[in-house]
Amino acid sequence: MESSQDFAALRESIQKALVTTTRTVNGLANEDLQFQRTAHRAVGQHLDDKSDRFLRLATDLLQSAGKFTGQNVSKLEDADDVDIRWRSIVDVIDGLLEKADTCLDEYTGLIKRKGAPTAEPGRDAKRPKSTSDKLDWSMKRANIVKPQDAFEKKVDNSDLGPWKPLLTQKPHAKVSLEDSLQISNDGDKPQYRHPYQTEITDMEYPRRVFEKAEPKIHTPIESTKAIWVDTYEGVLEMLEELKRAPEIAVDLEHHDFRSYVGLLSLMQISTRDKDWIVDTLVPWRHKLEVLNEVFADPSIIKVLHGAFMDVVWLQRDLGLYLVGLFDTYWACRALDYPGKSLAYLLGKFVDFEADKKYQLADWRIRPLPEEMFYYARSDTHFLLYIFDKVRNELIDSSVPTDPERDLMRHVLNNSKEVALQRYEVSIYDPDNGHGGRGWYNNLVKSPVLYDGEQFAVYKAVHKWRDDTARARDESPLFIMNQQAIADIASMLPSDKKALWSLLDKSARGLKNDMDELFAVIQAARKEGINGPTMMDIFRGSPSSANQSKPPVKAEVNIPDIQELKVDKSQFWGPLPLSSAWDGSTRAPASDDKVEIVLTYPRIVDEENDDDLAEHQLQNESSSGGHETAPEAQTPADEEFTLKKTGRKRKVDDRDDDDDDDDESETESEFAPADAESGSEMDVDEAASDVADGEAPEASTAESSEAARLARNERKKLRKIKKKAKREAKTDVDEEARAAAKAAKKARKAERKAAKEQQSTGAEEEGEEEEQAFDYSKAASVLNASKPTGEEKRGGKNGKGKKTFDPYSNKSGDAPKGERRLGLVKSGKTATFKK
Repeated sequence: MESSQDFAALRESIQKALVTTTRTVNGLANEDLQFQRTAHRAVGQHLDDKSDRFLRLATDLLQSAGKFTGQNVSKLEDADDVDIRWRSIVDVIDGLLEKADTCLDEYTGLIKRKGAPTAEPGRDAKRPKSTSDKLDWSMKRANIVKPQDAFEKKVDNSDLGPWKPLLTQKPHAKVSLEDSLQISNDGDKPQYRHPYQTEITDMEYPRRVFEKAEPKIHTPIESTKAIWVDTYEGVLEMLEELKRAPEIAVDLEHHDFRSYVGLLSLMQISTRDKDWIVDTLVPWRHKLEVLNEVFADPSIIKVLHGAFMDVVWLQRDLGLYLVGLFDTYWACRALDYPGKSLAYLLGKFVDFEADKKYQLADWRIRPLPEEMFYYARSDTHFLLYIFDKVRNELIDSSVPTDPERDLMRHVLNNSKEVALQRYEVSIYDPDNGHGGRGWYNNLVKSPVLYDGEQFAVYKAVHKWRDDTARARDESPLFIMNQQAIADIASMLPSDKKALWSLLDKSARGLKNDMDELFAVIQAARKEGINGPTMMDIFRGSPSSANQSKPPVKAEVNIPDIQELKVDKSQFWGPLPLSSAWDGSTRAPASDDKVEIVLTYPRIVDEENDDDLAEHQLQNESSSGGHETAPEAQTPADEEFTLKKTGRKRKVDDRDDDDDDDDESETESEFAPADAESGSEMDVDEAASDVADGEAPEASTAESSEAARLARNERKKLRKIKKKAKREAKTDVDEEARAAAKAAKKARKAERKAAKEQQSTGAEEEGEEEEQAFDYSKAASVLNASKPTGEEKRGGKNGKGKKTFDPYSNKSGDAPKGERRLGLVKSGKTATFKK
């Protein structure tokens, strides 16, 4: 390529080469290479050689691009590795494309070239313009050398005992350092006491905190500069100015993705006149303990917002403690502001909008970009002015004489509680999963249930990840995320390649640890075959809620439980609500038999003397007849059939069944008499039963037994009488039935004769109709005479039968066909015309 060729020609030649390559690749993809490989061995060997060469070229290209974009890409050993590592390959290619687009835009002048940020002591405070609402990945997850590797005092991530404070000297002390560093057993485990516990608890805030004052306007952020402090001499100069300030504002920036416990990456300190940005990742960071001369001074108010975690980070990394803290978060709570964040306070009192996307930035980046430098400074530059505003509002809203309404005292007490927080090492129990980094809480929220083998693998991989993260000072999520552990436990990979395919792209740094990790999985599978399942652990491990609840003590004197019931209803009064309560009825004795009378009309006749016999038997039973009466025997149950009467019979049935009709007519003649006698008998039986039912109410058990015997005797007597009456009426019934049957036969013979006569006449008429048609005498059809008006109308006055017309249109009754549609004119359009 000649040097004189311009950029347009260069770009055009590159595009042509890419188009040719793409067309060649697509043409090869359309060929049946597998068939050629099978048919020709030489072609197969040639294809294998070319595939290996392409893999080597692709590996070299990706590794070279990965170094440029800050991404690590492993070697591609075979074609399957392309599928397994496809996501990492796509990330590298996307990074290259983004870099190419940026370079092209800068070259063509579409965007301005970004200058390298400087680390001058004073920086221009002009707010840089943000080109995107999203944080760039390079600023969120920077691929840089870990700064903790250069620390003079290495980080200890072990949890072998209580964490000891980093203090080597204690300024503004009321209790000496030796006496302060004592182990306390107040909690679940022994811990060192807070070194400044006595000083914070006994502290009295300066009088000016409880007095209203005119808020001091902050200096314009655009016209002032912040000081970057990254030397120990700069720290000492800053310290001298801080000692003269009555109030200071402090804020911190933290990073926890590339460290096991986290890194305090930046400290912002502001007075009424100046702003400092302190680099806390310098190798001599432990010397920043000298700032306790200001931070532990009770006469200097330290203003922070949401300092709960800031207090812990200062203790853990720098050995700094806050005495005289004022947390504006608790002021927002006391004043009942709708928003509690620092961004809300900036918008309310300063009308400043901070770009909160930098909260997730990687604050280890050095040198610090201008956008991040400006954001860090804005967090403390306005905070002292906000302190003045909320202090005045708290004083106006407080009632010092009423502790419940003294808002200022409430905020100061809560600020003291925040300052008394202390850092504690996170304990990890690999067996039970308890602790801040344990697996127990994760599995409680998971819907997956592991068996013994899977559960053992889950615990083993989780412990291996935690041990590896502690040894390398990395966060467990950087080593392996939680989903990867769950996938390994669920799938139980059988080889290293399957294990590698389950790891996320963030765990690609474990390439050299595959042997160790796979050995851990195989050992856990053997131990977990007969081991406990996940549910076994949950059943045997009581929840923390149950452990924290105190046992319920039983009451010593428990009063007897009695039923409270009034004698009468407050609504109904003395009126009994049921006959079972007023005593008017008595339950039958246990030996009494309950009898239910089923009345059904019977075809029998009873005479009037039946009632007389009933009354005589009742008199005999009431006069003591039960004493001489023989022992009654219960008659055996007789079978009976209930017939449905009154069914309407059809005419065909009467004609076809003569005998049944005769019998039905005969029975119908005598049915009224039987029904009447049956109804009289039923009434008598009902009366006798009622009389029998009243006997137990007025007599004793003996009278009840006598009444029962009397009823049995009456039933026997009625059966004997009925049988005698039926025998007496047999002769009369037979004569009546015979006469009725003869009359029926006579009527049937008459009907039969009439039918025969009708059928004979029909046959004669049929023979006459079967005569041949004489066409010579028939009227002309073509020249037929037109019908008269009366014939058209169907007779006189149009009331006769309409004359049949064989030539009339009969297709009107049939369904009509589809109407003819017009032809579609293709390729032509038309518009409607008026």
